[in-house]
Amino acid sequence: MAIMERKSEGDGCCGGYDDHETCLRDSFTSLKSYLAAIKQTPSRLLERATAVSDSEKEVPSSAPAEGGSNGTSTGTAMERKVGWLEVVAMGVGGIMGAGILVSTGQAAHSSAGPAVILSFAIAGFSALLSALCYAEFAVSLPSAGGAFSYLRSTLGEFAAYFTGANLLMEYVISNAMVARSFTSYLATIYGVSDSNSWRIEAQCLSPGYNMLDLPAVALIAVLTMCISYSTKVSCRVNLVITTFHMALMGFVVAIGFAKGSISNLTHPDGFAPFGTKGVWNGAALVYFSYIGYDAVSTMAEEVHLPSKAMPRGIAGSLVFVTCLYCLMAASLVLLLPYTQINMMAPFATALCEKTGWKWASVVVRIGACIGIVSSLLVAMLGQARYFCVIARAHLLPSWFARIHPRTKTPLNASIVLGACTSIVALFTDMHILLDLIAIGTVFVFYMVANALIFKRHVRRGETSPWPTLGFLLSISCIAIGVTTYWQTGEGNATTLALGLTIGIFLSLVFKALFPMVSYPRKGMACPLYAYLGGLLYLPQHLPHGLDLNRGFCKVCHLVVFGCDFLPCLQLTLFP
Repeated sequence: MAIMERKSEGDGCCGGYDDHETCLRDSFTSLKSYLAAIKQTPSRLLERATAVSDSEKEVPSSAPAEGGSNGTSTGTAMERKVGWLEVVAMGVGGIMGAGILVSTGQAAHSSAGPAVILSFAIAGFSALLSALCYAEFAVSLPSAGGAFSYLRSTLGEFAAYFTGANLLMEYVISNAMVARSFTSYLATIYGVSDSNSWRIEAQCLSPGYNMLDLPAVALIAVLTMCISYSTKVSCRVNLVITTFHMALMGFVVAIGFAKGSISNLTHPDGFAPFGTKGVWNGAALVYFSYIGYDAVSTMAEEVHLPSKAMPRGIAGSLVFVTCLYCLMAASLVLLLPYTQINMMAPFATALCEKTGWKWASVVVRIGACIGIVSSLLVAMLGQARYFCVIARAHLLPSWFARIHPRTKTPLNASIVLGACTSIVALFTDMHILLDLIAIGTVFVFYMVANALIFKRHVRRGETSPWPTLGFLLSISCIAIGVTTYWQTGEGNATTLALGLTIGIFLSLVFKALFPMVSYPRKGMACPLYAYLGGLLYLPQHLPHGLDLNRGFCKVCHLVVFGCDFLPCLQLTLFP
C-alpha cells in the first residue's frame, strides 16, 4: 500500500489534497454535479484509496483537544462537557447488556464448567488489551470518528470507509436486535413466556418479518430524543441507569455467595471438566459480552482532558466489568452444579431453585431490561458520531455532519440512524439479525490493532510501508491457518503454542530489522502494543445462534476470527 503524499495543483482528478476536499463538497451541491462526479469515480478511487488525512483534520478547530470549547462554532464541532467518570459509566453501560445473563450459562454448561470464572477473566484481559489500542488512538486523535478516524489517518481512506460502513451497518442491525430483545425481557417480567404476544402479527408479510415490534420502536424513539437533546444529559441518564443496574447485579452476586455451596466448584467432574481447551473455548464464547467499548472512543471529541479521561474511561470500565463478570460467574457455579445450569435463563432459574424466591428471577429480568437500555443508549450515541464524522470527511453528504447550534449534538445523523434502526427493529426477527452482526465488530478490532502497528513503524513520506504490510500479512496468514486447524477439531494447546512461538519469532525479527519510528505521544502509549490480545480470542466457538449451515458465514468467521489471533503473534517485549 502506497502512502500518497499531497499532490500538487492540478495533479489527479481534483488537484491537491485540499482541492480534493473542495471537489468532494461540490459533488453534492446539485444532481448535475453529483452525476459528473460519478463519472470520475475510477480516477478518484485510484487517487484516494490509500491517501491519509492529517490528524488535525479529524478534529474540528473549534473542538480543542484539551479544555473546553472556545465558544465558536463551525457547524461540525461538538462541545467538551463530559468528564472521566461519565466516560467510565458510558463504558460500563455500553458493555453490560443482557448478554452476560445468557452467555454465562452456555459457557459453564457446555464449555468450561466451574472454570467459566477463568474464561471470563481471560476474555476480559483480551478485551482490555484490545481496548488499549483504542485508548492510545483516542488520546492522540480525540475525534468523534473512533475507528474510522484512526484508520483514515494511518491506513488510508479506503480502509477507513470500508470499516466505517461496516460499523454503521453493524450498529443499526445490532441495535435493532437489542431493542427487540428488550420486548422479550419486558414480557417475562409480567409473566408472559411468549415474547411474540407483545408483538403484532402482519399476515401480509413474510415469516421472519411479520411480527411488528412496537415496544422496540418506542424505546429507540425515546433514546433518539435523549441523545439528540444533549450529550451531557444522555451521560447522566446513563450514569443513573448503570448505577441501578450494577446494584441489581450486586444483589445477584450476594445471593449466589450467600446461598451457594463451594463444593459445586469441584463436583461432579472437577473445576475444569472440559480441560484447558474448554476454558479457552469458554473465553471465546463469552468474549462477545465485552464488546461495546468501541462506542466509548467516539466520545473523545466531547470529553474534558481526553488524554486522561479516555484511558481511564475505556480501561477503567473494562477492568470493572471484568471483575463484576467474574463475580457473577462465580455466584452462578456456586448456586448449582454446572450440569444443572439452565443455558437460556441461568441466573433467574438458579436463584428461583436455590432460594425459592420467585421474585428474585423478576429482579434478574428487570436488570436485563435496564442493561439493554443502557447498552442501547451508548451504542446509539456511538453510531451517530461515526455517521457524523464520515460525512465530515465528505464521504457522505455534509448535511449529516451538521451539529445543532443549541444542543451541540449531531442531530441529523442521530435522527436518520434512529429511524433506520426503528424500521429494522419493527419488522425483522432476532435470529435473522443475529446472523448479520456476528463478524463486524471483531473485524474492526482487528483493523484498529493493525493500524496501531502501522502507525508505530511507518512515517508517510519517509518510511516504506511495504515491510510492515508484509509482516502483518504474513502473521495474518499464520493466524488463519492455526485457527482453521483449531476449528476443524484437530487443534490443541500444542498447536496454539507453536503458532505463538512462530509469531513471537517473526515479531522479534521484524522489530530488529524495522524499528519503530518516533512520533509525538500525548500522555498515553499502549503497553506491549496490546498485541497479546488476539491470543485470548481463541476462536473455537462461533457466536451463539449463528446458523452454521450457511457456508459463507462460516468461512467469514474463520477468516475474521483467524485474523483476530493476530495480536498474540505480534508480541513485542517493549512498548
